[in-house]
Amino acid sequence: FRGANSQKDAFRRDPSDPAVSHLQWMQTKRGTKLLVSGWWGAARKINYTGDWLMGLSWSLACGAASPVAYFYPVYFAVLLVHRALRDDHFCATKYGADWEAYKRRVPFVFVPGIL
Repeated sequence: FRGANSQKDAFRRDPSDPAVSHLQWMQTKRGTKLLVSGWWGAARKINYTGDWLMGLSWSLACGAASPVAYFYPVYFAVLLVHRALRDDHFCATKYGADWEAYKRRVPFVFVPGIL
């Protein structure tokens, strides 16, 4: 989560910074750049995956004594999937055909190579 967001923020601040200058990106008709390598090339919502894994780890620390401990990661998964769907709709409206091209280059939403 932190690594993905830090990478995106550093790229937004200064794409020529040596820490992020190696990243590949695609230019949009709006004049903005979408990252297609690094964390954001692995999956479009890789930061959501990190968030969810942190929540799951808190529940796993409780063991299997009660299913109540697992309410949070289940609830959070539903929330994140819904948010990803809303974001996808918003980005499709915002970027148009560029968003479809981006989705072809970065086909996975949450888990690289799987989902």
